[in-house]
Amino acid sequence: MTLLHLSVLLAVAVVVSTEAQLLPGSCSFESDSCGYRSDPSHADWTINEEGRFITADSSVGDKEKYVLISPELDLYEWSCVRIVYQITGSGFLELHLRPEGENFDYMLWTTKKPSDSWLIASVDLRNMTGAYQLLFEGKPSRGIGNSVAIFEIHIIPGYCVECNFEEHHLCGYSNQWNPNVNWYVGGSLARDPQSNLPDDHTMNNERGHYMYVDSVYAKRFQEVAKLVSPMTTTPMMGCLSFYYQRAQAIGNFFSVFTKDQLGHYEEIWRPDVYATTRWKLVQVDIKAPHPLEVVFEVAFNSARGGYVALDDISFSSEFCHTETEPAFDPSIANCDFEESLCRYYQEQIGGSVWNRVSVKPNVYRIGDHTTGTGSFLLANTRFTSHPGYVGRLFGPTLPGNYKYCLRFYYALHGFVKIDNALALYIYDENKVAQEKIWTVSERSRDVWTEVEVTYMKPMPTKVAFVSICRNFWDCGLLSLDDISVTLGDCRVAPGPLKPPPGHCNFETGDCSYTQKTKSKNGRWLRFRGQTPTSYTGPKGDHTLGVGYFMYIEASHMLAGTLSVLLHKGGSERSLWMRQGEQSMSWMKATVDYECYTRHWIIFEAVRGSSIRSDIAVDDIMFKKGPCKDPGDSIPYSGFSENFNEIEY
Repeated sequence: MTLLHLSVLLAVAVVVSTEAQLLPGSCSFESDSCGYRSDPSHADWTINEEGRFITADSSVGDKEKYVLISPELDLYEWSCVRIVYQITGSGFLELHLRPEGENFDYMLWTTKKPSDSWLIASVDLRNMTGAYQLLFEGKPSRGIGNSVAIFEIHIIPGYCVECNFEEHHLCGYSNQWNPNVNWYVGGSLARDPQSNLPDDHTMNNERGHYMYVDSVYAKRFQEVAKLVSPMTTTPMMGCLSFYYQRAQAIGNFFSVFTKDQLGHYEEIWRPDVYATTRWKLVQVDIKAPHPLEVVFEVAFNSARGGYVALDDISFSSEFCHTETEPAFDPSIANCDFEESLCRYYQEQIGGSVWNRVSVKPNVYRIGDHTTGTGSFLLANTRFTSHPGYVGRLFGPTLPGNYKYCLRFYYALHGFVKIDNALALYIYDENKVAQEKIWTVSERSRDVWTEVEVTYMKPMPTKVAFVSICRNFWDCGLLSLDDISVTLGDCRVAPGPLKPPPGHCNFETGDCSYTQKTKSKNGRWLRFRGQTPTSYTGPKGDHTLGVGYFMYIEASHMLAGTLSVLLHKGGSERSLWMRQGEQSMSWMKATVDYECYTRHWIIFEAVRGSSIRSDIAVDDIMFKKGPCKDPGDSIPYSGFSENFNEIEY
């Protein structure tokens, strides 16, 4: 009965719906591709003979990738791309953005979810300052029966979370199915004349549509219906508005939540009145620095719990309430210690425990994490005037009611016991410790190891890095570097645009890098841990300290160098080269180059004459524009005269 009810209402909605304004780049593939074209360097998308969709079929042609390129778009205001698609068998579909004049494509969205029906995805396009193109990349798996199809691409003004429920696809909102209570499409001329449900708010008549949930089929206590928005795909902060009606409110509970990618819920609103028979406007401030869904949830106590109706969801980048804290930049707590301690400070009781130092590159001790030749913080017992110490390094105060992701790198050297080597505490504004949120648990020696900690407190707080040395002879050297703070959970990827092709930290694979060898004995290897030959390669990777990197083993090769080459049009030219001993630290290199055609970047390694001449690379990144940091202005090459020289 419930399924039939929903199907009829959805069908009626299609007949009388009011079409949203469609922007350039929209296409229904009725008879042509609306200016979309296949990238000639890849396989061709084909329009179905009967029209209505375009497909990438692995049974046609021998190429693996299908790239569909939009016409050039001059859409500068915030807009939403809605894609109706289907993946049959196995494969994936990605949406990329290519800004005018740039050589990189930025991935906005990806899916590999197969289905036997059409699915809808919504992707926010942020304000742009120039023209761009959209690229739909399909890659069906090899074999018969695998394909990727696009039925419709609609680009509309505004945010993807907005909806007046007048279109048949409901703006990508979805009902979380419950056997007894669900959200339905309300309104239209076909409704029951005896119904007590309201007229639509958008048109203020019987022809419009809204969403509602009714208790008539509720059978158990606390039957719950959930209406879920599309997942945000870019950071958003502002005012969420919607209209609702609520009957017999004593029998139902209505709340609005946000839900992140990890499934964590946070309530952002609940009504302050019992019932309203007229459409009531609600405005609630929302902060979404990472991907979130908005969940409208109604729970009923019984079949006499009344109904809740919802309509005209909108969003503004301005906060609705003046008392809402404005957005702030958590990067005030970032520090790489290259120039100073930034906004970090330490207790001055008993002298300075934490010192900003640098180490000359050598084959026995690692340098800093940032560049390999820069500065970091060192808690060093040899420079304290007493047999033990307690060192507290405090960060800046950050406001409460935000979820923070704190990342930093540490390294240990010479510790006999690590019980109190380093711990992380949360302090309030009065320097009262609230909670220990992390402590060293493993002996990670002489390797920069990454730590990620997520925390949230209701009051303003600051972090404190605490190192305790009880006995002079049990303690060693503790190093700290590259502290960063972002909003959101560490396990949720932030940011509006994902890295372009070429970025790789080698943690999950080789990121589509390939290799050609001039000798069967010389190959790049994806490796974890310390390289086999002592005093050659790094003791761990640069990304995590315990992750993966690429390296080339010294044995059975000719003398040579590490080079970065630009390959295009069948020719190669050198962009960067280093030769000779460069230290066992990870050294940062930056390379400027210009190229406006399709090209490849090649990392070429040839080992030296000694078996102790391994070469390794990690954390490759590409950025638009010239390199700003002097990461490769390193005058040093060769061994240090003092292998353990530390400069304070």
